[in-house]
Amino acid sequence: MKAHRRDFLKSAAAASGVVALGAPAALGQAKPRVVVIGGGPGGATAAKYIARDSKGAVEVILVEPAKQFVTCFHSNLYLGGFKSMQEITHSYDALASKYGVQLAHQAAAAIDRDKKQVRLADGVTIGYDRLVVSPGIDLKYDSVPGWGKAHEDTMPHAWKAGPQTVLLKARLDAVPDGGVIVMIAPPNPYRCPPGPYERVSMMAHALKKAGKTKAKIVVIDPKKTFSKQGLFQEGWERHYPGMVEWMAPDIHSGLKAVDPASNTVETGFETYKHCALVNVIPAQTAGKIALDAGLADASGFCPIDPSNMRSAMDANIHVLGDASIAGDMPKSAFSANSQAKVAALMIRGELVKSPTFPARYSNTCWSLIDTDDTVKVGGRYEAKDGKIAAVETFVSKTGETPQLRKETQAENMGWYSGITADMFG
Repeated sequence: MKAHRRDFLKSAAAASGVVALGAPAALGQAKPRVVVIGGGPGGATAAKYIARDSKGAVEVILVEPAKQFVTCFHSNLYLGGFKSMQEITHSYDALASKYGVQLAHQAAAAIDRDKKQVRLADGVTIGYDRLVVSPGIDLKYDSVPGWGKAHEDTMPHAWKAGPQTVLLKARLDAVPDGGVIVMIAPPNPYRCPPGPYERVSMMAHALKKAGKTKAKIVVIDPKKTFSKQGLFQEGWERHYPGMVEWMAPDIHSGLKAVDPASNTVETGFETYKHCALVNVIPAQTAGKIALDAGLADASGFCPIDPSNMRSAMDANIHVLGDASIAGDMPKSAFSANSQAKVAALMIRGELVKSPTFPARYSNTCWSLIDTDDTVKVGGRYEAKDGKIAAVETFVSKTGETPQLRKETQAENMGWYSGITADMFG
C-alpha cells in the first residue's frame, strides 16, 4: 500500500490531468484506501460520504477524466429552455477542498482485481483496499442498423451530457416549422426510464414556443409500453396536439435502418426521408471499464449484493448506479445517490469499524411536460429475496389539478438543487 501511495502522489504532480489533494500527513502510517471510478451521482456521492464521515481515517481517490460534471438529469430542461448549460454544470473542487478527496482527472484504463490496482490512462497505478465502480452507461453503437459512433454528430444521442447536449439543442432550434423529428427510443434496460419521453415533451415545448406548431415528433419505440405513459400522452394531447406521434413496435413493424447521409429512417411501416432531426438513443450496457474488469454478467450490467451494493463478482468492489443490476430500482441519478450512501456506510464499517445499518434505498423521477406541469414516479426499496425490492411505490395520476402539478415542479427544482449540493459539497 505505501509504495502505491508514494508512486501515485509522486506521479500526480507531474502527470497531465491528475491532481492529488489532501495527501496523508504521514505516508509511513498505514491508512485504508478507497478508489472511486466515475464522478457522477454514484461515484461523487460515495467519495464525499466516505471521506467526510471517516474524518480522515480513510484515503479516498476519485478517478474521473472530466474536471466538470454536466448532469444528464435536467439536461432535457436545457433543451426546453428552462435551464442554461451553466446551471447543469458542476465542479469537483469542493470534494477536494472541503472533504480531502484526491482528484485524479484521468480515465481509468484498467482494473487489476488480483493485485487490487487501478491503472490510469497515463500508466500511473493506484492500489486500493476497496474499489467503487460507478462508470454509468456505455452505448451499444451497433444496436441501430446504419448508425455508429462515426454518426453521433449527424444523428446525436445526447444520452451522455455535455457537447452532445449542446449539439442536440442547436439541431432542435434549427428545425423548421413543418419539419419532422424522429426519435429512436432505446430498449430496456437503459438510463432514466422516463427520460426519452420528457425529452419529447421539452422538444415539443421549444418548438411550440418558437411558433413551430406544424413540426412533428415521431417516436419509434421498440417497447410496447413506457414509464409514465398515460401521464405523458395526456400531457402531449393537452399541450402539443398533433405534434407528437408515439409508435409502438406493432405499429412501426420494426426499425429497419437509418441513413445518416440523408437523415432517413426506415421502418417496416413507413420511411421518413430527409428528417429535420434524428435523435438516436441506442441500447446500453454498463460502462466499459466494468465490462473489461469482468464485473458484468451476460446482460451487460453488473450483479450486486442488494444489502450493500457489493459486486457479485468481487468482494472488494462495489458497483453503483446505472452500471448495476439494482432490482426494482430504475437507473436514475436519485437511485445512484441513494445506493452510494449505502455503499459508503458499509465500506466505512468494514475499514474503520464504524456502525452500519440495514440498507434502505429510495428514488423519485420527476418529468417536466410543460411549464409548471410536472409528474413523478418513485418508491422505497429494501434488500429482499436476493434483490433490491420495492416496498412502497407512488406515481402521479392523470387529471391532477394545475396547482398540484406546479407543486410537483417546485419539488423537482428543489431536488435538483439538493442532490447536486449533496454530490459536490
